[in-house]
Amino acid sequence: MAMYAALGVVLLSIVYLIFNYFRIKKMEEGNDEMKELALIIREGASTFLRTEYRGIGIVVIVLAVLLSLFLEKSSGLTFILGAIMSSAACIIGMRSATYANVRTANEARKTLSIAQTVKVALRGGSISGLGVQAFGLLGLVMLFILNDGIDPNAKGGGFIGSLVTNPDIMRISSYSLGCSVVAMFNRVAGGNYTKAADISSDILAKIRHDMPEDDSRIPNVVADFIGDNVNDIAGNASDLLESFVATISATVMISVTLFLNSPEQATEATLQATTIFPFLFGGVGLFACLVAIIIAINRKMGDDPAKALNFATWMAAGLTILGGLVLSFFVFRNVPLYDNFTIGWLSPWVACILGVISGVAIGSITEYYTSSDYKPTRNLAEIAHEGDAFVVTKGDAIGSRSVLLPLLIISIALFVSGKLSGTYGVALSAMGMLSFVAVTVSIDAFGPIADNAGGFAESCGLGSNVREITDKLDSVGNTTAAIGKGFAIGSAAFATVSLIVAYVGNYTPIGREPILNIASFVVIAGGLVGGALIEYFCALLTDNTIESARLMADEGDAQLSLPGVMEGTKKPDYNKVIGMAASNALQKMLLPSVLALLIPAIGGFLFGVEFVGGILVGATIVAVPRALFMGNSGGAFDNAKKYIESGQLEGHGKGSEAHKASVTGDTVGDTRKDVVGVALDIFIKTMSTVANTLAPIIAKFTLIK
Repeated sequence: MAMYAALGVVLLSIVYLIFNYFRIKKMEEGNDEMKELALIIREGASTFLRTEYRGIGIVVIVLAVLLSLFLEKSSGLTFILGAIMSSAACIIGMRSATYANVRTANEARKTLSIAQTVKVALRGGSISGLGVQAFGLLGLVMLFILNDGIDPNAKGGGFIGSLVTNPDIMRISSYSLGCSVVAMFNRVAGGNYTKAADISSDILAKIRHDMPEDDSRIPNVVADFIGDNVNDIAGNASDLLESFVATISATVMISVTLFLNSPEQATEATLQATTIFPFLFGGVGLFACLVAIIIAINRKMGDDPAKALNFATWMAAGLTILGGLVLSFFVFRNVPLYDNFTIGWLSPWVACILGVISGVAIGSITEYYTSSDYKPTRNLAEIAHEGDAFVVTKGDAIGSRSVLLPLLIISIALFVSGKLSGTYGVALSAMGMLSFVAVTVSIDAFGPIADNAGGFAESCGLGSNVREITDKLDSVGNTTAAIGKGFAIGSAAFATVSLIVAYVGNYTPIGREPILNIASFVVIAGGLVGGALIEYFCALLTDNTIESARLMADEGDAQLSLPGVMEGTKKPDYNKVIGMAASNALQKMLLPSVLALLIPAIGGFLFGVEFVGGILVGATIVAVPRALFMGNSGGAFDNAKKYIESGQLEGHGKGSEAHKASVTGDTVGDTRKDVVGVALDIFIKTMSTVANTLAPIIAKFTLIK
């Protein structure tokens, strides 16, 4: 009955997001020029995703067949289900954003009201946010109901393989893997697309030709608008959906391992409670987000967009905490608990709350280091007149300094939750951080919608008073996007740790304590390889993006030199540049994505399960601080540039040497924050999910033992 209640919350959320979708579509788009540009963006984004999904579809089908043949008969179908749910969330989120962007600009044009404009952008972002949590949970709840729960002693195998696995666990793990594969491809391809377009557009406008940032004469500008939707909306949605699903999957796997290894403490009631709790807590969080979003959209707002967005976050977090307390009481109060649940039925709740608090805290720290309202970014802007080298060096220092506190928070949360509830508590801490992901993604999606709205205001000549409104929203959106990236990275750290814990339990024989001996030379060797792979992955993505940006900048330059384009009497060939961005992104997405799938498999079959465990630990330890550094330094670079452009640095406005130096910093930061940083978190999660899925096979078949 409880799972049907969670299903009811999911369906209610989907109904509301559909309502918002059609509510957005019914709003006016604006004048003919705005409608024309909106159609180009919408069709360009849809064409890119359709082309990308043809490639993803082939990979998904091949992997699904292999899973069903060699692991578990139905795991191929659940793998496809995961891919479908992830795709549904990112597609509806992207489509809604391409409707909301022009309507946000038009609302600013019609009303000249910041409060009314914020509501349109937030309504558009909420479709993406609710879709992430609702679609991710929908597939999991369906699997649980169809399986009639989780049987820890179930046995099954593939159509060909004779390996015995637990089909209930394998279905959930393969569902999570389906989400991971889609997220990996979306992040890599979307990041290359958007930042190649953005960097080339900035180079043409601000360095080569001294033109406005979103001038429609620059063909790369429209590709940049499209890129905001395919990466910052679609890519981010599939990324955080995967984190949410992977965390629930890991929690279920850990609960089964605990049950099998603690027969003297656990009963069937214990197993039932520990397995359904993450599903139900996810439902509680989704309901809290739904309430917070509805109230935030419909309440009276002032002229400070940040306050309205922060209100939604705090309300969702607060309702999740209260709802989680009630849920923990009813689920665990009359159930025999494990000895390491040191404060009884409160233990799971406290572990979850540590995750919730960590998510909010990491967001606040990220805001401090990336928002122009605070000293770090303002200091970066103020040093820009000294030149490019000073900007880059200072930005690097800000990024490095910003790493310490988030990692301390994550470490403390993991330590305390582990002390209160053991390995199960570690997974629940991750679950807590992701329990209100719908609001986090909604606010994050606000950023690219506001950014696109500003682009419409500039490209369609809507006037300085409209641009003033959209610039304010864009500045807040840059900060919310940076907070979203910090949240994504932090949640990836929690999720990956819980997946590593689950992985060790998956290959450890029943009755033995799951331990990964980090003093073992095998584990250390794997750790070194894992860390090195992160560096290689960063270089690969950076090279790919910069090469694509160079080619697109040269093409844009060539078009600007054509008679009539610079004068505004002839339109550039937008489709050619859009096609270049898509072609480059799709060509360059395969190798980085496939690495995440192949590394655990090859490492496991050659050197064993402990070597793979080392890879996962080493990669996580290197990737998390590096991703935080890249995201926060990139966010500071971006907002320092906007601080100067808004005229807040006296004597150094647009076109000044300080502005040009800040543009260099922003160009460096673009690849960091929107390509590499956001892809690192999905890279380590995908490797961990693959390892969990393959653990039974590589534990049995290893070349070098």
